[in-house]
Amino acid sequence: MCPKGGRGSAGKRPAQVASFLCYNRGMEFFEPVEVLKGIGPKTAETLRKYGIRTVRDFFYNLPRDYENYEAPTSIFEIRPGKVVIKGRIDSLSTRRARRRNLSVTEGVIRDKTGAVKVVWFNQGYRVKQFSPDKEYFFTGSFELKNGRYSLISPSAAEVAQVDARTGLSPIYVAHGSLKSHDFRRFMAGAREKFDSVPDLLPSVAPGTRKKALFYAHFPSSLKSVQGARDYLAYEELFELILASRLNRRENEKLRAVSIPFRAEKVRGEFVAGLPFKLTGAQRRAAWEIFQDMEKESPMNRLLQGDVGSGKTMVAAMAAYEAILGGGQVALLAPTAILATQHYEGLVEILGKFGVRTALLTGATKKKPELKKRISEGEVDLVIGTHALLTDDTEFSRLALVIIDEQHRFGVEQRQKLALKSPAGLAPHLLSMTATPIPRSLQLTVFGDLDVSILDELPKGRQPVTTTILTEVDSKEKLYPKMREIMNSKPDAKGRGKKARGQQIYWICKAIEDSSAGSSGEVGSRGGSEITSVKKRCKRLKEVFPERRVEFLHGKMKPAEKDAVMERFSEGEIDILVSTTVVEVGVDVPNATLMVIENAESYGLAQLHQLRGRVGRGSSEAFCYLLTSGDLKPSRRLLELARSNDGFYLAEVDLKLRGPGEIYGALQHGALDLRIASLSDTKLISRAQKDVERFLKNPENMVKYKELMEGITKYQQITTLN
Repeated sequence: MCPKGGRGSAGKRPAQVASFLCYNRGMEFFEPVEVLKGIGPKTAETLRKYGIRTVRDFFYNLPRDYENYEAPTSIFEIRPGKVVIKGRIDSLSTRRARRRNLSVTEGVIRDKTGAVKVVWFNQGYRVKQFSPDKEYFFTGSFELKNGRYSLISPSAAEVAQVDARTGLSPIYVAHGSLKSHDFRRFMAGAREKFDSVPDLLPSVAPGTRKKALFYAHFPSSLKSVQGARDYLAYEELFELILASRLNRRENEKLRAVSIPFRAEKVRGEFVAGLPFKLTGAQRRAAWEIFQDMEKESPMNRLLQGDVGSGKTMVAAMAAYEAILGGGQVALLAPTAILATQHYEGLVEILGKFGVRTALLTGATKKKPELKKRISEGEVDLVIGTHALLTDDTEFSRLALVIIDEQHRFGVEQRQKLALKSPAGLAPHLLSMTATPIPRSLQLTVFGDLDVSILDELPKGRQPVTTTILTEVDSKEKLYPKMREIMNSKPDAKGRGKKARGQQIYWICKAIEDSSAGSSGEVGSRGGSEITSVKKRCKRLKEVFPERRVEFLHGKMKPAEKDAVMERFSEGEIDILVSTTVVEVGVDVPNATLMVIENAESYGLAQLHQLRGRVGRGSSEAFCYLLTSGDLKPSRRLLELARSNDGFYLAEVDLKLRGPGEIYGALQHGALDLRIASLSDTKLISRAQKDVERFLKNPENMVKYKELMEGITKYQQITTLN
């Protein structure tokens, strides 16, 4: 076990020397995975494809769950439902089923009391997995299949490999051809390597990490598993919070152009000239931004607000302030159609103040001429998509970068824009998101950002009435409502010149059909449970032959997607059948009805985002959540139906699902939390305090080498030369 340090020469070493020796004595921990028993070049190559390159990576490939084989049921006593039995298996064979792409592996499991048939689907490797001379534990569902009770697709573990004292066996996620039982076998050959695990964190007892990793793979009890997970969760949070604090430190070291607040221009002209009154939240957020931009270190602020809370107006005020100070502004949007909408809106808002605005997307004509004007400072505000990131797009005095729906862009893309500022100076950065972020995420994942919150909606904004419908009653209630909507007078705020009535979004889960036999009818109980975009579009054309129905999905070419959204926004499409590609999209005030099919398969935050596509005008808006079959609605659907508060729903979603994809790589680099829960506020608070203590000692940056190398996955700041 590695010491934390010592005081004198009586067999003890100073802390730095002890830590250095500890780190090097644990170098086996960082050796290639091939050093482990049973892992040859071919297996190592497979593991590398899944990011498992070293012994360390292998140990951190943690079990997803544990089977408890302490009290298996005899075959004579099993009843329908989930069961655990112990026995030998024989008569294994694989055959092709009538259905395409389906293989069936069958066998017989026997113990002293009887025998039972076992079936696996598309798991042909099972034939070679078992030896008839060995006993295995099998865990699966015992149910009626094709007129006969069978054990369906059970997991399996060799009895000899399960600790007889605990009855616990880890379950690993399969990686390619490597299954859970392969990982258990490899781990059994790696037991002695746990002595090579060095300490990682300064705030825990020596050997805690080694013990936690060992018990995660070789549990002595369920209590030991929980202890291991508690430490590993703390370790993840410590790394994440440390990275965010260091990001903030590095950002504070950078220099930016200080932009003094010009009250007479912003308040006296801009705000006074608006045709509406700003909300209190908009005023607070704008003031926080103005104060940040006066500093000589670059602003790094996140503006978060629910759909329709007025983020664009706050961004317009920030842009105007930066331009008054002699700087240029770049606004980055995720799609060309959204960039175009921002362009049209900001030209209307800022044009009367003499702000020179340009649109730069992949479809922009005469790009070289426009980029030349930008580089020479003849454009004040540039709004665009990824075209702003190309190397030949240069600015003469970039002072502010605004990124809309910032989770759609990776760290590297944001860095590219930051590096386009004048030599030696970083631009101020304002990120915007309509996905409300829970408090715990603000403290961890977004800990390097200052946060402004728009928690008020402008006057006149109506909540969306949300209704849950099952497949059984949806056709009777939904189609008449759709006709009513499409026969209603177009919304007064809608810019659609060709709208016959109000418009509808219909969201589907799949692009293509996954299986044959689905009727495609709302309320159908046969065939596939998921109806594709294309099939739903076809069916709606049959139901509403007089209406204009089109589809949209993510695999279409960007130009095709933009063209469809443009027609929808202009009122040329009555019903748009789409995947979640419209989750972040163009503002269509005339769209007043949203239908989300298979609603139970979406997360709460995503459902709220989708619902936010409607209710953006002055007309009453509706959302229908269609659930599969006649099952009772889940808690998240019930919560969505009763609340339009995105901040409340975000907290509920975090508790129900964890951070998930919404707060993962799409938003913040590599958010790779395998154990930690971002709803564990007590553990977050503990890690925060320990990180603050860690940062007070500069020697820690050198002393804890592995820790400092490990947090680079969360690093966002690139030093500007």
